[in-house]
Amino acid sequence: MAKENNTQYAILGLLTTGCHTGYSIKQMIDGSLNHFWKISYGQIYPALKKLVAEGYASVQVAPQEGKPDKKEYHITSEGEKTLKIWLQNPIKELPVEKNELLLKLFFSRHQELSTTIHQLETYQEKLLNRYNTYEGIKEMITTRLNDEADAPYWIITLDYGLRTTQAQIDWCEETKAKLLKEE
Repeated sequence: MAKENNTQYAILGLLTTGCHTGYSIKQMIDGSLNHFWKISYGQIYPALKKLVAEGYASVQVAPQEGKPDKKEYHITSEGEKTLKIWLQNPIKELPVEKNELLLKLFFSRHQELSTTIHQLETYQEKLLNRYNTYEGIKEMITTRLNDEADAPYWIITLDYGLRTTQAQIDWCEETKAKLLKEE
């Protein structure tokens, strides 16, 4: 069975947030969705074209002087219906995480403990940077975007990222302590 492509639903959802051009969709993806749902720039326009072809979105072309025509996309009532149906469907499976650090740790008896500890410390540093990024996004939402209808849901999603990142930071500390204790 082919795996369902949820990117089209992500794009439909973004059309409901005031993002109406490929560029504004990319900006929103880079600032929010890419932290938990990867969509490449190369996927946006084919997805928009497909949504228009299926009647889930409409496109309006606005000529611009000295520039290519600007295309603005809007979700249709059929698109809203499709998005709502998808939102109400149960989650089918838990995601499987590909984590290079865990893969390396699994085989770490084949390397020096100092190398393993260094890898954990580097990973932890990256997690701290991610955590700080999430805190910055949260600050922006609560101070500048709090009036947005989607803001409470953005904060809930962000809270997941903050909590799971903090749990990973704590795990790094505990793992380093265990490894150093066993040495």
